[in-house]
Amino acid sequence: MTARLPGATLGVMGGGQLGRMFVHAAQQLGYRTVVLDPDPASPAGEIAHRHIRADYLDADGLAALADACDAITTEFENVPAEALQRLAARRPVAPSAAAVAVCQDRAAEKAHFERSGVACAPHVVIASEADLARIDDALLPGILKTARLGYDGKGQVRVRDRTELASAWRALGRVACVLERMLPLALELSVIVARASDGDVVHLPVQQNLHRDGILAVTRVPAPGVDAALAARAFEAAGRIAATLGYVGVLCVEFFVLDDGALVANEMAPRPHNSGHYSIDACDLSQFELQVRTLAGLPLVAPRLHSPCVMLNLLGDLWFDAGGRERTPDWAPVLALQGARLHLYGKASARKARKMGHLTIVAATAEEADRTASVAAGRLGLPSR
Repeated sequence: MTARLPGATLGVMGGGQLGRMFVHAAQQLGYRTVVLDPDPASPAGEIAHRHIRADYLDADGLAALADACDAITTEFENVPAEALQRLAARRPVAPSAAAVAVCQDRAAEKAHFERSGVACAPHVVIASEADLARIDDALLPGILKTARLGYDGKGQVRVRDRTELASAWRALGRVACVLERMLPLALELSVIVARASDGDVVHLPVQQNLHRDGILAVTRVPAPGVDAALAARAFEAAGRIAATLGYVGVLCVEFFVLDDGALVANEMAPRPHNSGHYSIDACDLSQFELQVRTLAGLPLVAPRLHSPCVMLNLLGDLWFDAGGRERTPDWAPVLALQGARLHLYGKASARKARKMGHLTIVAATAEEADRTASVAAGRLGLPSR
């Protein structure tokens, strides 16, 4: 692929925080940026050189984006694949519409893991009452997930038996769902890879993650529960998933590590990921610069972790006091801590469970990062574990 050098214009479909951090990285390298997002106050649109305020399937908006840009990416997986396909007729698009479409459907995603030879949880697709009647009891208890439009714990219900399963499927609107068997988890980790059009692949260090209510809460790097052998298995599996998808861009694969040490793929995201935000402060190359490089056809260099770190996700709950009144969090006591790096996403309003920012604590040792993160969490009123 011919490199698109700094001075070219890069477009991004979506104006959220991931788009904002992509725009920062692109502008730092000297690129012009254009964002397409219908929200006039989108975080990425506010800082891009140009903001096209249009729906993701708006023909005029897509034409304007293609006219303005040399290459285009996406900042979240629910941008319609059809829109990416239309854009690809005129401009290079990475990741491709076909790759994003797989990531938009849990059933297709599971099938892709299996096609790649990567283990995932035992599961079945439920699309009808007849499918419910045929469920194998070995899949219960399990987690019922909508096949599409589920993220951050949305569209997911834990079910213990057939009665709860039937009730949950109907409550979710009788849409296509995937039922996954509950597995004995030791820990959760994620791997972020960047793959170029020539097949060259680099990755960030393994991230160990803690979720609360289905939303990422804490990421630790180096991953305290991951040895070199497990990390190698995770890197190899993520790379294989990307290669068999013909993927170009930044891809995150989330894995479960089971009590017996088995590694199973959970889900993937065709974009930079919340668990990789720490790379801005703790690595010499962030996931967002990797996204720019894959889109622009620049050389990929393996990122190096220069500082152990702990990242705390900051949700909108912090913007409300115990009585439910909105307030601005007091950041001063947190910013007084050595190694504290605060990133707020520029969102106009807070609401419960909305991602408003993240705090990365960098330190000379993992133990020091962990101690400081515990202090920061305490000052913010957050649990650190």
